[in-house]
Amino acid sequence: MLRPMTSTLSFDQKLRNYARLAVRVGLGVKPGQRVLVQSPVDAAPLARLIVREAYAAGAGFVDVRWDDDDVVLARFELAPEGTFEEISKWRVDAELETALAGGAVIAIRATDPNLLAKVDPERVATHQRALATYRKPYSLQVMTNRLNWNLVSAPIPGWATLMFPDSGTEKAVEQQWDAIFAAVSADQPDPVALWEEHLANLKRRREVLTQKQYSALHFRGGETDLTVGLADDHLWGGGAADTPGGITFTANIPTEEVWTAPHRERVDGVVVSTKPLSYAGTLIDGIRIEFRDGRITGASAKQGEAALLKMIDTDEGSHRLGEVALVPHSSPISRSGLFFYNTLYDENAASHIAIGSAYRFNVVGGVDMTAEEFAAKGGNDSLTHVDWMIGSDQIDVDGITRDGNREPVMRAGEFVI
Repeated sequence: MLRPMTSTLSFDQKLRNYARLAVRVGLGVKPGQRVLVQSPVDAAPLARLIVREAYAAGAGFVDVRWDDDDVVLARFELAPEGTFEEISKWRVDAELETALAGGAVIAIRATDPNLLAKVDPERVATHQRALATYRKPYSLQVMTNRLNWNLVSAPIPGWATLMFPDSGTEKAVEQQWDAIFAAVSADQPDPVALWEEHLANLKRRREVLTQKQYSALHFRGGETDLTVGLADDHLWGGGAADTPGGITFTANIPTEEVWTAPHRERVDGVVVSTKPLSYAGTLIDGIRIEFRDGRITGASAKQGEAALLKMIDTDEGSHRLGEVALVPHSSPISRSGLFFYNTLYDENAASHIAIGSAYRFNVVGGVDMTAEEFAAKGGNDSLTHVDWMIGSDQIDVDGITRDGNREPVMRAGEFVI
């Protein structure tokens, strides 16, 4: 997104801009809609502004579900063995109830990336699997765009001090706010107008790629040599999307990617991560994964390997890919030189792939297909969906046409189409 790099706005103005952007561009709230806001307690000021913006946009009822890192950590440290399959069903029920009532869900995602680094990974994996299993009906609503939903983020002390380790807590939080405001253009007088232009550009790129109907993408550079076959009749996503009822929303703010569904049986080669992954309170770095006929045949990591292997072993679908996304190396988040330790931001600094479930709307008619029909097109199903970064200025991407020819899509991390 091209934007001025300086700002004269006050912090309060930027925060109001951010809340307005999240509601108007991100969530796309319509008159009378019910809205569920999910927020860490540390992000209460932003959550309260989002509530007010939602009502200003015409929401009929806005509720808030609060989260707290310390409460989560206390459980994994102190709860007895044999209790980690138990989940707070009411928290998931609130999401599904909102979706089925035609409502919208917005989550402020912020947690300490190292929160559970010293916790037994088996405890975390057991809980993640139980939660994902119970949450699957809601996840399906998300994967099919049945509701308008949105993810944003906000600083919390543990995350901010990891991102800015040479600063004290107060200064680190201030620096992280500046980084977030810049990443989403909330530090500009009219971020909504900037986002309208940005979303139009992403739409043009996704339409070009959809028209190409490549049979595969080939990523090559460094230690990566990976061919990702694409699902039959695939569609590229990017920027804004529409619910079946015609509500336009932007699921992630920020967003710089265009993405589609890989074919679950046509991924081959080796891929190495170019940035660390923050997953379930653990940092995973130096990921190296081998694929054959779509399935993971080998996986390792220089840091957090146990968490990586537990994640891959969630179910059969987590041994395969559900997303391939292209992001230019010159994206604003990449140019900032910052690593956010948060996938919402870091996936918009580099091309990436996702282990696990595919989005149904990335296949023509996929939203209304049975699981068997979706799989026949190459779509993958899983309890999980985890993005990790594989792009850099060293990576070239070719599109392989249906007759086997190659066309350059990216060179040195930049689009050439």
